Amino acid sequence: MSIETLKAEVARRFGTPAVVVDLDVVERNIARVQALCDAAGIANRPHIKTHKSPVIAAMQRKAGARGITCQKLGEAEVMADAGHDDILIAYNLLGEQKIDRLGALLSRVDVAVAADNPVVVQGLPRAAKIAGRDLEVLVECDTGRKRAGVATVAEAIALAKDIAERPGLSFAGFMFYPPEKSAAETQAFLDAARAGVREAGLEPRIVSTGGTPNLVNLGKIDGVTEHRAGTSVFNDRMMLAAGVASLDDCALTVYATVVSRAEADRGILDSGSKTLTSDTGGGLDGYGLILEHPQARIARFAEEHGFLDLSACNDRPNIGDVVRIIPNHVCVVVNMVDRLVTVRSGEIVGELPVAARGHLT
Repeated sequence: MSIETLKAEVARRFGTPAVVVDLDVVERNIARVQALCDAAGIANRPHIKTHKSPVIAAMQRKAGARGITCQKLGEAEVMADAGHDDILIAYNLLGEQKIDRLGALLSRVDVAVAADNPVVVQGLPRAAKIAGRDLEVLVECDTGRKRAGVATVAEAIALAKDIAERPGLSFAGFMFYPPEKSAAETQAFLDAARAGVREAGLEPRIVSTGGTPNLVNLGKIDGVTEHRAGTSVFNDRMMLAAGVASLDDCALTVYATVVSRAEADRGILDSGSKTLTSDTGGGLDGYGLILEHPQARIARFAEEHGFLDLSACNDRPNIGDVVRIIPNHVCVVVNMVDRLVTVRSGEIVGELPVAARGHLT
């Protein structure tokens, strides 16, 4: 089936906007990441926040992934319900409601969590008590991204000791989401933190790094045991800009229809902020790359309108044309829909539920 025929068939069967995933590309992406991890001697623990699908997680596990990473407890519950085990929740969990759910989850699957402050650690023994088994906890460390994580080696060592001293908790190691150019800084932090906890009789069994752009840094930080990449399963415009993916690596596109051409140099797509989202992808120009018209800009949004600036285009779309868009940030686009339309070899093969969509707690 030609791409034009495929676009027409997607529009006929599902309507637009439609979020379409090429499973052949997904499988290539999964195999590539697994091969990179294998070559570096590092376990692959893919982050499911991108695809939110137990089916795709199973594809990653079948290819060799050791476990999975979830950002939220609700995602982990969905994955456990689907039969997945060995789950890292890479997020601070706070509050009695979440801790009770964590305890219930721990009672049925192997799960570890990350923490970057004593307040979080103080609440975690309750989960271990509910489960009747120890809970493994990683200390999240910041080496320059300025997101979550302890900022100093001294804090990392102190928090590791705090974890080890609490009933039902086991210090498992360190977790990093390092900036792409901070391998040296991350190495220095890890070396000092590892030495400090060893002086206290503790052993960091796990050292976890993350990020699709950091795949190029695998093997550059000594002591890393696993890596968490999420976006790599689909890729997006941010990964294109970062130079870690090509157009052929982009497995997910949004099929949209041109519904208006009020003037020669502008138009309207039926995909607005409720589909492509207002994520700028860290300062990209516009809100997606239109494969058929790469000089076109998705300049701004209403909820159901994507406003096209066609002033730089020689070849301009017509009303009724279906186009394919690589979104700026694929993770947030997936979270906007209940299903993904799946294709192989240019043929529609079915639909895939976004099972963990909306599980934000």
